[in-house]
Amino acid sequence: MREIVQKSARIRQFCKRDFSSKILSMKRAQRTFLLIAAATGIFASMLGGVSVNASADATIFATPTPSPRPRVVVTTSPTAAPASSPTPKTSPAATPQQQLQTIEELQSKIRQRLNAPEVRRGRVGIKIVSLASGKVVFENDADKYFMPASNQKNFTVATGFERLGPDFRFVTSVYSNSLPDSSGTIKGDVRVFGRGDVSISTAFFGTTPTDPNTYFKGIDRLVDKIAAAGVKKIDGSLLADDSYFKGFYIPDTWEWDDLQAYYGAEVSALPINDNAVDLAVTPGTAGGPCIANILPGNALFQINNTCITTNGPPRRTLSVTKRIDRNILDITGTMPTNDAGYRTSIAITRPADLFVALLKRRLESSGIIVTGAARSLALNIPREANPVEIAKLESVPYREIAGKTMKPSQNMFTETILWAIGENARAKNPNPTGGSPLTSAQLGIAEVKSFLSSIGIPSDGILPYDGSGLSRHNLITPNAVVSLYAYMAKSANAKAWRDSLTIGGVDGTLRNRFVGTAAAGNMRGKTGTIDQVSALSGYVKTAAGEEMVVSFIVNGVAVTSQRTSLMDEIVVNLANYTGRID
Repeated sequence: MREIVQKSARIRQFCKRDFSSKILSMKRAQRTFLLIAAATGIFASMLGGVSVNASADATIFATPTPSPRPRVVVTTSPTAAPASSPTPKTSPAATPQQQLQTIEELQSKIRQRLNAPEVRRGRVGIKIVSLASGKVVFENDADKYFMPASNQKNFTVATGFERLGPDFRFVTSVYSNSLPDSSGTIKGDVRVFGRGDVSISTAFFGTTPTDPNTYFKGIDRLVDKIAAAGVKKIDGSLLADDSYFKGFYIPDTWEWDDLQAYYGAEVSALPINDNAVDLAVTPGTAGGPCIANILPGNALFQINNTCITTNGPPRRTLSVTKRIDRNILDITGTMPTNDAGYRTSIAITRPADLFVALLKRRLESSGIIVTGAARSLALNIPREANPVEIAKLESVPYREIAGKTMKPSQNMFTETILWAIGENARAKNPNPTGGSPLTSAQLGIAEVKSFLSSIGIPSDGILPYDGSGLSRHNLITPNAVVSLYAYMAKSANAKAWRDSLTIGGVDGTLRNRFVGTAAAGNMRGKTGTIDQVSALSGYVKTAAGEEMVVSFIVNGVAVTSQRTSLMDEIVVNLANYTGRID
């Protein structure tokens, strides 16, 4: 009986284990089903358009959607062990491609920059277009008027390329009543008639501060021409004739406090060394006067020097003032003995006087005798009835002058170009209005506006008062600037035009900007700066290789660095832009 009871207990225990085992197997099968169902859901979502890349050994975790599922019993079959095979070599992961920016992202960056608090009280004009298609990338007040500063030069220099031509040369003629005789003597006065050759200048030949003779490299070219004509003696005076240009020698609307500096130099048909002299003031011995030197040395400038050298205070209190319309300098204040010195360039009043004074000195240095004086010829004095041209000097080609004008932003050169454009037009049509003769500047401005009209810029697209932008009366629009640059890029003079422009991080007024950025060596154009005004226009290529035409003009922001940083950041954003415009 006991054996029967024991057997019955063992049977019940076995059945219980077997039943539990079956229940466990069923639970495992249910979990397997849930995992398969989850994986099936992920796969379905993949088919719905979501791309998921995963390696073979990756684990994908998915959260099932909390919805009722039908209860299904899944019977699993044993899985055969995989056959042994070599471990496959893994390929290196593909380098992810740089995500292309969208034009909306670029526009958003520009808008955010315009909202910076430091420029909120100013006015910002912007126009950015594709050079290839003309598609507008961004614009802000592009058809509004702005004071341009030196961006005014764009219109003058471009008109020079189109009206004068890149190979145009300014000519300086030397006239007398007769050719030199057999002994090389010219009986009577010699007249030097200028037509605005600004290349008789240190800007084209350079200077060496330790060698004052380098200031004569430009005018020595004229000396060589006179000597080559067989002239050994001028038995008379040397006369400067700068009557070629018509009108007052300082452009209308220039402000008087600009007229002392080199950038406010007056216009002359006989320019010399940028119509400016270099002034150096250095300390002397303690208690004695400061030392003032002008190069090139000349007798035209009168210097009233009351500056005193001191052992202190540690900072100088030097003041240099040129009297308006007179070559007189007043140098006052103090300069300590350890001061490194002060150097500047001072505008010349009546540069034609200095031209013939230096010419006479260099003629005599070369062995050509001048018995008379060197002086300017008054406008109302009659000229020779039948002048004989004994020598002439031609300038470098206009394309080179344009580069020396645009890259450093040279005001006097630009005004001279404007006036030469005017006189070139006068030669073709002596009295276009039929009334009182116009000045050289007025004729030049008329030619600029005529050229702009011919390329589709509205007659009121700019309101010019001078050629250089020093006048605070000039008004232009970013639209006009962009239209000009777009036209010049496709002009027959396109290469010469581009060569004249300053290059970011390389030369001219952009040499210290964009250094170390994608805009260095890339941004090419023209700057502009006067009080509360900055401008930048030109060409810049994006990272995708598309060329943009840009115009930025900021008015009414007091701090220069705040104006330029706004423009520069946008240019760098353009240079870094990876997306496509066209």
